[in-house]
Amino acid sequence: MVVGFIGVISITLLILCFSYTLHFVENLNKGDERIAKQSKKVAIVSLALALVIPFVYSLILF
Repeated sequence: MVVGFIGVISITLLILCFSYTLHFVENLNKGDERIAKQSKKVAIVSLALALVIPFVYSLILF
């Protein structure tokens, strides 16, 4: 059951990453640098967490 929960968290973070990546490109085209930088940072953090959380969990579990 916990593995399913970790999977849901990972998928949710991947969806957030793609969403903020789209926001980044959209704001980059508009010329709004501040929001573009914030969107890029959130996209990177959410992608990193989506990849690291299952990896750490598998290290702890096994």
